[in-house]
Amino acid sequence: MQVYLLIVMFMVMKKTKELEAAVTDLLLVTGQLTRRLRAVSNTRELTWSQVAIMARLDEVGAMTTADLARAEAVKPQSMGGTLAAMEEEGLVERRAHPNDGRQVLFALTAMGREARQQVSLAKREWLMAAMSKLSTTERETLIAAVDLIRRLED
Repeated sequence: MQVYLLIVMFMVMKKTKELEAAVTDLLLVTGQLTRRLRAVSNTRELTWSQVAIMARLDEVGAMTTADLARAEAVKPQSMGGTLAAMEEEGLVERRAHPNDGRQVLFALTAMGREARQQVSLAKREWLMAAMSKLSTTERETLIAAVDLIRRLED
């Protein structure tokens, strides 16, 4: 009985170590891929925060500084500074809040939308080129892995 328990414990420990190694690899690879995509897509020298804000405003529409800060998990003061820099560059513009005259909404300008599209296009082109170097089987495996990774997010 004790030998059986030792074998089971060993198998559990081995699986735990394998899982830990897989988690480490996944974190490393996803981090490297994220950095690579940022590097190939950032032709305008935008900060990661600016890219994230442009994406959110493009998807959601105009938002207040406080709402953007909450959505991006940063302090309102930090968001205010980032938005001020983006406004100066012509990427976002202020708009009156339709229901509350005390608040200001920030929205993407045409230049901001174009910059966001350029970033997105550069990422897509790089990733498509990288994936085209894979075999058909490797691409199918990668595509299947996307669904699994998406489930991790839930």
